Amino acid sequence: MERKASIHRKTKETEIRLELDLDGAGQSEIKTGIPFMDHMLTVMAAHGFMDLKVTATGDTEIDDHHTVEDLGICLGKAIHEALGKREGIRRYGDAIVPMDEALARIALDISNRPSLAYRVALKESKTGSFDVNLVREFFRALVHHSGITMHVDLVSGDDPHHVAESIFKSFARALDQATGLEPRLGGAVPSTKGLL
Repeated sequence: MERKASIHRKTKETEIRLELDLDGAGQSEIKTGIPFMDHMLTVMAAHGFMDLKVTATGDTEIDDHHTVEDLGICLGKAIHEALGKREGIRRYGDAIVPMDEALARIALDISNRPSLAYRVALKESKTGSFDVNLVREFFRALVHHSGITMHVDLVSGDDPHHVAESIFKSFARALDQATGLEPRLGGAVPSTKGLL
């Protein structure tokens, strides 16, 4: 069964086209108009072994908020669509990934109950022109539209670039684990309710 999705979202603020293959090889083509997000999504695809194509245009002359949030919406919708009925998946995933002095931990549950606990405190939030506080908005949109419960904890780190990269890499590894197929389930949904 192919676990792929294509999303097209157009608003008065942004237009995004996204293609996702959860069972890819980590290949990506990313053009969001925000170089830092291009970097983060490329890193995420590589370390999550997903193939990802994204093109986005947005009102970045105002700021990056709308584009970053809508990227989260589109990726969340793509994850939701690609997983279908969630049959046979492990459901839970966690990862803790260092990036130099930064260390982020992510635990997630593909539960169809969207929730984000984001415990990341930074003294400085800018890396170049990008505000790393927008990473929270990206993941808030993603979990809402994918049906994921996710906890993000910054264990250590000062450099906003390193912190963001540690978070994206941790998410990629945790998602790859949670979406992986568990042979012992025999294709069943991983819930005692029989439905996610």
